[in-house]
Amino acid sequence: MKIAKVEAYWLQCPIPPKKQHRSDYGLLTAFDMTLVVITTESGLKGFGEAKAAVGSSGVCASIVTCIERELAPMLIGQDARNLNELWVRMYNGSRDHYALERGRGFPILGNRGLTLSAISGVDMALWDLLGKFLNASVVQLLGGSLRETLPAYASGGWADAASIGDQLLGYTKKGFQAVKMRVGVMDGVVEASAERVQAARTALGSDIKLMADAHGTFSVAEAKRFCRLAEDSNLYWLEEPVSPDNKPGTAEVRASTSTAIAAGESEFTRFDIRDLINLQAVDVLQPDAAIVGGISETWRIAALASTYELELAPHCWGSALSFMAGASIAFASSSASIIEFSSGGNPMMYDLVNENIQAVDGMIIKPQDPGLGLTLNWDFIKEYHQS
Repeated sequence: MKIAKVEAYWLQCPIPPKKQHRSDYGLLTAFDMTLVVITTESGLKGFGEAKAAVGSSGVCASIVTCIERELAPMLIGQDARNLNELWVRMYNGSRDHYALERGRGFPILGNRGLTLSAISGVDMALWDLLGKFLNASVVQLLGGSLRETLPAYASGGWADAASIGDQLLGYTKKGFQAVKMRVGVMDGVVEASAERVQAARTALGSDIKLMADAHGTFSVAEAKRFCRLAEDSNLYWLEEPVSPDNKPGTAEVRASTSTAIAAGESEFTRFDIRDLINLQAVDVLQPDAAIVGGISETWRIAALASTYELELAPHCWGSALSFMAGASIAFASSSASIIEFSSGGNPMMYDLVNENIQAVDGMIIKPQDPGLGLTLNWDFIKEYHQS
């Protein structure tokens, strides 16, 4: 299982106009990702995803360079089965021997940001590779699934107050019993966000779980006011109410409301998540395996969720690869009860791979195929590869 080649591809695919949406990130016209491919000397391949942004669009050139110029030289010739060792080596760089000898980190300067995203994609590909080598799913490698199916929530909801009900009902008609909508600066004022949430709740009735995602765009005062105005709408959670740079502010919002607070998709490593927990800032942890440090680091965060009795809901807005990574962890974790399912225009979810990923009556069936269980559509990759 020696590593022979480590490759990275920046893929950028246009989103059809009818499936485009506008949020605080602007009009999203394309979907980007970094595809990581690790090949062993025997020709076995593992696939992973690294992200340049938590949303749909982001320039991935730096991640490609990091993977192929910085990480690949550390990995080629190494045993691909040694996931823990390889993670430590990537995270600690030239001081990896100190980390391995002394049992604590000596991290590289890029221990946050795009370098961590690059490590995430490599780590994900290594887990996929190990599963294929052992003929076992990533869920099985993590100790096995705790359930046969897992509820999914439809993640979308950009329409105005007059149309948000119809948009979300379009999701529930497909069987989803939980939906998420966007709020925050895109609405202009807090009252407009609250009005949209109230319209959504009126349309959905009381039995559907409703989440709201502010993308970190409220101020602390605005987030508090939104929570007060939306109190009667019975939100299941409010996601990233304020900037991830303001963790004490997130804690302040949480202390002011009975609404559960979710965060974590913009964080890097378990250490950032630890800080959120120590500040009592969150009820729901949302690590993204393509950002936070791969499947390895997300699994460590799952242990924190279990330890502190918090809900784990991995952020799965990305390609089929990061979706299956997050779903695999959710199925293996006792702290997970629901998984995100992208309801926007997402060619990386459906056209990148040959498999048909779907939620049946709002439920995801546990992954069972080796690794992440996905095969790539190489014609799609060739068409949308950015050189």
